[in-house]
Amino acid sequence: MSGTLYLVATPIGNLGDFSPRAVETLAAVDFIAAEDTRVSLKLLNHFGIKKNLVSYHEHNHVTAGKTILDRLLAGESCALVTDAGTPAISDPGEDLVRLSAENGVEVLSIPGCCAAVNALAVSGLPTGRFTFEGFLSVNKKTRRAHLESLKDEERTMIFHEAPHKLRTTLADLCAAFGPDRRAALCRELTKLHEETRRCTLGEAAAYYEENAPRGEYVLVVAGREPRQEAAVTLEEGAAQVLALREQGMTLKDAAREVAAHTGLSRNELYAAALGR
Repeated sequence: MSGTLYLVATPIGNLGDFSPRAVETLAAVDFIAAEDTRVSLKLLNHFGIKKNLVSYHEHNHVTAGKTILDRLLAGESCALVTDAGTPAISDPGEDLVRLSAENGVEVLSIPGCCAAVNALAVSGLPTGRFTFEGFLSVNKKTRRAHLESLKDEERTMIFHEAPHKLRTTLADLCAAFGPDRRAALCRELTKLHEETRRCTLGEAAAYYEENAPRGEYVLVVAGREPRQEAAVTLEEGAAQVLALREQGMTLKDAAREVAAHTGLSRNELYAAALGR
């Protein structure tokens, strides 16, 4: 019978956030797969846990994942941890979960800290619907294309960012969404110097031009305001176009005129009037 893969969320700063169940799980499993064994060893030492650690990270997850799966299929149990937060969220752990599930290995989550959810909760922005975008690419073209694809996003957006990239990212966010878009910049969550700055993107960019970014950031950005539904239906708009044509306007100019004051599409108005 195969073993079990446990996804154990670790503290994102304050060790007091580590749950008793998480401690019990780490102490009970046969081995622990860690993003950085040196970081995880400090956590284990703090809680007095002695356990075999294996490395599992972005650069070795294909070969390491196969080795871990073989041990799971042989009946051993494994806890997957990252340096901070919930495993398998925007990291290679998702591949190990998929691999385990495909091979009939039970996967259980031991809940705990998640920086994105913590930041969303304190942001003061809408929380009912949101999209997690993770870290933006360091490649300028790819990063800007990513933000361009989010221009019409109405859900609250969550990004992770490192301090040395924050100014560039804020400049690109201003260019993509406008400097007046509301945002919350959460840094060093659960740590000694935790801070949440609620402002516009433009205000954030200006602040960090004068002040050096410090610590890890979660950026929570408001989505675009929903477009207002046109008060006039397309059928009503087409009737207005035809009325203007009867007064001497060309169909094209009439469609343009009605589009300007109703918000309806000029091309759709033209086509609808033409078909009547």
